[in-house]
Amino acid sequence: MLTYELKKSPGVPLYEALYRCVRADILQGVLAPGQKLPSKRALAQNLEVSKITVEAAYNQLLAEGYIRSQEKVGYFVEAVDRPRPAAPVPAAAPPAPEPPVLDLTGNGTEQFPFSIWSRLQREVMLDYGRRLLLPLPNRGVPELRQAIADHLSAFRGMSVSPENILIGAGTDFLYNLLIQLLGRDLVYAVEEPGYDKIRKIYAAGGVQCVSARMDESGVLPRTLPQAQVLHLSPSHHFPTGLVTPPARRRELLEWAGDTGWIIEDDYDSEFRFDAHPMSALYTLDGKGRVIYMNTFSKTLAPSIRISYMVLPTELMARFQRELGFYSCTVPSFEQYTLAEFLRRGCFEKHINRMRKFYRSRRNGLIRRIQASPLAHRLTILEQDAGLHFLLKVHSSLTDRQLTQALAGAGVRVKALSEYYHDGAPDTGCLVVNYSGLPEDRMETALEALEGIM
Repeated sequence: MLTYELKKSPGVPLYEALYRCVRADILQGVLAPGQKLPSKRALAQNLEVSKITVEAAYNQLLAEGYIRSQEKVGYFVEAVDRPRPAAPVPAAAPPAPEPPVLDLTGNGTEQFPFSIWSRLQREVMLDYGRRLLLPLPNRGVPELRQAIADHLSAFRGMSVSPENILIGAGTDFLYNLLIQLLGRDLVYAVEEPGYDKIRKIYAAGGVQCVSARMDESGVLPRTLPQAQVLHLSPSHHFPTGLVTPPARRRELLEWAGDTGWIIEDDYDSEFRFDAHPMSALYTLDGKGRVIYMNTFSKTLAPSIRISYMVLPTELMARFQRELGFYSCTVPSFEQYTLAEFLRRGCFEKHINRMRKFYRSRRNGLIRRIQASPLAHRLTILEQDAGLHFLLKVHSSLTDRQLTQALAGAGVRVKALSEYYHDGAPDTGCLVVNYSGLPEDRMETALEALEGIM
C-alpha cells in the first residue's frame, strides 16, 4: 500500500499533493511499469483522505499518461521516460563590466510626459475597447498614419498620403524590410563618417555596403559610382551635425535619376536650436525615388519603438504585392495612444518644451567648458548639432588614449574617428551627447578631463 504524508500547503490542494507524490515514485522507478495501484477506496482509507481526492489525483495521472485504467480491474503504472540526470552547472560567465559613472554616448529620457501619456492610454482603453484586440492593417492603424501625415504637412512641409505610410517597431525593422523590398542584389551606400549600426544592419541583411564620402556640404555624388541605394541624413547628419544645402540636394536627386533610391533618414531633425529645420529632401523629389524615414524613439523615449517610413506610390504597391503578408509589429494600444498624442497637439508642445530644456542644458555645459581651466585647450564645434556637439581636445594623446583614459575615470565617450568605417586619422574630437548628462554631473565630466590632460 502507498504511504504518503500529505501536508496542506497554501495554494496546493490535497489531490495535487497526492498526484505529485505518485508521479515522483513513477519517475524514480519506485513504482514499476505494469504495477497495479491501490483502488481509490483503499488508498483513501489508508491516507485518511476523501475518495474524491484520490479520484482527482488518479485522473490527473491518467490525463498525463503516467497510469492507465483497465475497466473493472484497476489502475496500472505506464512505462514513461525517466528524467535524465541534471547536466553539470556551467561555469559562471564573467561579471559584466561596471557601468560608467557618466555615459556621453546615449540618449536621455528626462521630461517624458508621463501624466499626459497615461491619461491618453486610459482614454484609448475606454474608447476603443475590443477594437484593441482586432487584427491590424499591415501598414499600421489608419488613425496613426493620418496623424503622422498631418504632422509632416504642418512641420516638415511634406504632402504625404496616409496610404503611403508604413509603421514599424523601430527603424531596424524598417531597414530590413527595405532590403527585402529593394533587393539584395543592389549596392547600398552609407555616410562616412556615420552611425555604424546602419552599416551593420545592411551587412547582416546580406547586401553589399560601401562608404559615401562627404565634404562640408554632405555626401559627394561622384563617390557613388557603384551604389544604387544611398542612405543619408541630409537635414541633420550624425555625428558631424552637417546640413546638406539645396544645391547638393539637387545633385543627389540627379544621381538617383530614374533608377536609384535615396533613403532619407530624418532622425533627430526636431532638435535644432539655432535655425529652423531645412525642408525634407522628400519635398524636392519629383520622380518618386526618395524614401523618407523617421522615429519617435529619440523625441519621446528609446523604449517607444514606433518608427515609420513614407514609401513612394510605386514602392508601396510593390510592398503590398510582395511583402503584404507581414503583420504590423507595433501593438494597436500604443499606436492609438500616439495618434491621440499627435492629434491633440501634445507632441508639438512636448517638442517645444524639450527644445527649451535641452537648449538650457547645452548652454550650461558650454558655459562650464568656457569657464574651465582647460578652456584654452578645448574648442566646441557644431554647437547646433542637436543633442550632441563635437569637442576638440588639443592634446598629445591619440583618440584611443583619450577615450580610454576617460573611461578609466568613469566617463564613457566616443571620438569622431570611431565613426569612420574605413579608418580615419586621429582628430582629437569627442562626440559629446549631453541629453543624458544632468547639470549636477557636468563638473564631474570636466574634472575627469582635467585629470588626464
